[in-house]
Amino acid sequence: MSPISLTRYLIEEQQAGRICADLRLLIEVVARACKSISIAVGKGDLGGVLGDAGTPGSASINVQGEAQKKLDVLSNEILLETNAWGGHLAACASEEMDHSQPIPDRYPKGNYLLVFDPLDGSSNIDVNVTVGTIFSVLRCPDGVSAPGDEHFLQPGTAQVAAGYAAYGSSTLLVLTVGHGTHVFTLDREIGSFILTRRDVRIPEETREFAANVSNQRHWEAPMQRYVDEMLAGKHGPRGKDYNMRWVASMVADVHRILTRGGIFIYPLDAKNRAQGGKLRLLYEANPMSLLVEQAGGAASTGRLRMLEVQPEKLHQRVPVFLGSKHEVEYAVALHRAHDANA
Repeated sequence: MSPISLTRYLIEEQQAGRICADLRLLIEVVARACKSISIAVGKGDLGGVLGDAGTPGSASINVQGEAQKKLDVLSNEILLETNAWGGHLAACASEEMDHSQPIPDRYPKGNYLLVFDPLDGSSNIDVNVTVGTIFSVLRCPDGVSAPGDEHFLQPGTAQVAAGYAAYGSSTLLVLTVGHGTHVFTLDREIGSFILTRRDVRIPEETREFAANVSNQRHWEAPMQRYVDEMLAGKHGPRGKDYNMRWVASMVADVHRILTRGGIFIYPLDAKNRAQGGKLRLLYEANPMSLLVEQAGGAASTGRLRMLEVQPEKLHQRVPVFLGSKHEVEYAVALHRAHDANA
């Protein structure tokens, strides 16, 4: 059987009535932007793209209060420019920008909203560890001709597509349009993403977790108990030994879980409580949660199903538990039991 390209896969989805032509073309444009970002990431120091953005001694700071890397800025510009003129979008929102950005009036406008984290895991850029791009597609509400920030405040269940590109030893595009989660690998010789894994399934049970244990002293009591039980191993209450893996790049950690199971955790703690959590609901948690659920996994804030959280602001942050279904359910049960006894 001949390889199935991303374009062919999307056309087949359109012919089956699962997506429309505009959504197909929009995803192809996003994939094209990811190829450009992959090239920039691959050049590294040869392309002069490593290090902080801004002037020497004065790093550029984004809306999140984080120092921007040169590749953060470049990736954001690539996604904005590539998607501006396609005619499929009404507006974009980026983790790197204070507010959403409408499509310029000189270009045709479409009926979709694109949300993205242009370069997830950017703290790893300079040490040559996997980074990625995360994106989510929403419908622009009917009758809205000039979308603003408020029109992006839709729960994760409203997403019509989500995905990420992982820039590692190979460049991968992991995608869902609501009918399973699928992996495409960039064939650099022909310049096309090729379907390499169809209908990814996350094992319901796991012996592996991803968490930044250096923050343990700041965690809530149910999270403390949860990890203590795992670290107790086969002689503890869970009755099995666990391994910990932590890359500090959500794309890399989630891709490992999609590949072989596990649970990714960034809980509420004393350091991020005032902000509501560490990770961003619209740019990171929702698209990753849709991908995980479509692969048979589960995603939660620790108390609520992630995809049912109603956003209240563009850069809202949330705690995140996602991955193998039974493991997420156990973590949630501990949090709910703690709350009930508080």
